[in-house]
Amino acid sequence: MTQHTAPVSVSVSVPEVDRPDGTAHPARVGPLLRAARAVAVLACLPYVGLKVSWIAGGELGIPPGSSLLDHRATMAVANGLTVLMDAAVVVLALLLTRPWGLRVRAWLLVLPVWVATGLLAPIMAGFPLQLLVRAFGGSVATSGEGARQFLDPWVFGVVYGGFILQGLALGVLFVAYARRRWGHLWQGTVRDLPAHAPTGPARRVAATATAALALVPVTLHALWGSGATAGLNASTVAERTSDGYALEWMHTGFAAATAAGVLMLAFRRGGALAVKVPLALAWVGSGALACWGGWLSLAALTGVDDLADQPSALLHLTYAVQMIVGMLVLTIGAHFFAERASEHASEHAAERAAVRRAG
Repeated sequence: MTQHTAPVSVSVSVPEVDRPDGTAHPARVGPLLRAARAVAVLACLPYVGLKVSWIAGGELGIPPGSSLLDHRATMAVANGLTVLMDAAVVVLALLLTRPWGLRVRAWLLVLPVWVATGLLAPIMAGFPLQLLVRAFGGSVATSGEGARQFLDPWVFGVVYGGFILQGLALGVLFVAYARRRWGHLWQGTVRDLPAHAPTGPARRVAATATAALALVPVTLHALWGSGATAGLNASTVAERTSDGYALEWMHTGFAAATAAGVLMLAFRRGGALAVKVPLALAWVGSGALACWGGWLSLAALTGVDDLADQPSALLHLTYAVQMIVGMLVLTIGAHFFAERASEHASEHAAERAAVRRAG
């Protein structure tokens, strides 16, 4: 596969909010979180080991004639970048479970976790989807001749299996951390959101624009998943398989989830639905769109010599729109949480004032 982290329910005995300013006291890391941290770190080792081997000139898992051997320098640079990205998982695992992690500025944590979510979610959904397609007799790209010339089949299982474990472990750690530090900001249901918030009109405009732009990847991925070839390069059309169609529908789902999440939050649609549901849809969907759009755009700029393999203008446009959608969702989310934090601080100030008057 060349391509969510589902919301994880974690039972952790830590205080949700136990300071007047809404922050949490540092809490002891229980056995579940220690295990998740260990899994996150250990799951990085196979991938990092392979990459370091390739950077050093090894060819473990690379069959003779693979296109990876045509661009040694480019491959070394790309592998170095991906080693750093996977090493960041270790840093995140520590940050999410150490007391000093609660003092890190929000954006310094949220942005890397959003990127990790965006890169891992399509793999966590897509690789099992490929295996399901194979189980029902569909053609799968990784078992074809072209895939054997690129990497040995076992590499995909080792690498993507490690990524799935990383995603699950980081999901557990981040949910527990976010509940402890920011859980008070997404309490309640969608209908409980303020009807006349200060930034409400701006958020509605931005959400509408986001949903309109998301129609581009929704439409194109759905068309490609249905068999259309418009905007696809010649080699992609020639090598399309059953799992490729399924992955296109998966990307359609991520784009649709993004639009649904931002619209529900901006227009208070969803009634008794918990606020965290549309937040999760927008978080995972936008991350998958933006990060894979960016990653595939970067990949298209390196090591593609054959014109038949180069992405078309329409595909480049799709990647660009996906990245724009992601940036818009990040902006909307930042304003949403800033407003919620301000409301919460005002409520605490009013409570403290009432206590002082009563005393």
